[in-house]
Amino acid sequence: MESLTGGFVPGTVPSSWFLAIAVIVGVIAALVMDWPMSRQPEGFTPAYIAAGVLTRTPTDSVRFRTAMLAHHLAGGLAGLLYALVALGVDQVTPGLSPAVGIALHAHLIGVVAVVGFIYAFFAHLVLPRAGGRPYEEQATAVRGQWLRSALVYGLTVLVLVPAVVLSVAG
Repeated sequence: MESLTGGFVPGTVPSSWFLAIAVIVGVIAALVMDWPMSRQPEGFTPAYIAAGVLTRTPTDSVRFRTAMLAHHLAGGLAGLLYALVALGVDQVTPGLSPAVGIALHAHLIGVVAVVGFIYAFFAHLVLPRAGGRPYEEQATAVRGQWLRSALVYGLTVLVLVPAVVLSVAG
């Protein structure tokens, strides 16, 4: 089996498997985010805002199903971004910190990069584009909620990716 760095290393998976695992874990992490989002005062407002911007629909007119679809699809894409960052870091610095199926430093940099990106992208690009009441009256609260949700996403990826890689690489 080929490792992320190209050679045969027991306990690793091919890069294509790693990409698939990261996308699936990204969707799972978005599903995990649903629970804390539902418990916060702003609820699923970030998902409605993102779906509204994507569909060019006013936030108040977005249906729950559309908001959830956009949210979970974004989770999968964020998982792909995590994997590309981790693979890129691993290619640049092979063997620096071998760990459980993936290089520890590449995994940590990938998680930090994706959490930072999804927060900054939503808080400073998507939210202002949405405009309207959520932006004018609730921007700080919505950004704070999104930061907490992004951290839940990152924690889920931090734990699940190595666990799944280990179970698949067995």
